[in-house]
Formats: sequence, structure tokens, C-alpha cells
Amino acid sequence: QVQLVESGGGLVQPGGSLRLSCAASGTIFSINPMGWYRQAPGKERDLVAITSIYSTNYADSVKGRFTISRDNAKNTVYLQMNSLKPEDTAVYYCNYYVTSSRRQYWGQGTQVTVSS
Repeated sequence: QVQLVESGGGLVQPGGSLRLSCAASGTIFSINPMGWYRQAPGKERDLVAITSIYSTNYADSVKGRFTISRDNAKNTVYLQMNSLKPEDTAVYYCNYYVTSSRRQYWGQGTQVTVSS
């Protein structure tokens, strides 16, 4: 069983920065992608960034501002968020996708609020 625990959310002013962390426990393989999604009130959950041993991809809305990284030794994925905008306000969820079984796991989510 895989468990994901996010941390690092909070309230930040526009233009500020936050760093989210997601610690995974259980059977984790570096070949499987890990990523971050977000869900704003009344909207669907959308991909923010995802990384695997093959590639790293970002939503167009965060390119140049957000950076995803992964420490396989610690089974942890990070999301460095810079130049935050009010429209980045959402609950951010960590995701781990097992490509062989097509099963995915989610964290409990961490709130990010960008407001002056």
C-alpha cells in the first residue's frame, strides 16, 4: 500500500513563493511517475506538473514559474512555486501512478492561497 503525505501549503501574497513536499511510503519505484495536481473551488482537478525517469511536463499556466523535482532516495517529490498569482489558489494534491497496473494514489491535499 502506498501513502502520500503533502506539506508546505499556506497563505502567500501575490508574487511570493512556496515549496510543497510530498513524502511517499510503501512500495515506490522511480520508474513510476509522480506529480502534482490542483483543484480550485467549483473546478475540476487539473495536472500542474509531473515527472518520471523519462520526462517532466508542466501545465502551460505554470511553465517558467513552478519547478517539480524528485528525490528517489527519500521517495519525495517537491513543487517549488514562484511568482504566485491569485489564480494559483487551490488545493494541491500529490499523485503517484503505477504504470504496470494503471493504479494511482493520492495524498490528502494541501491548501495554497494566494492573496493580499
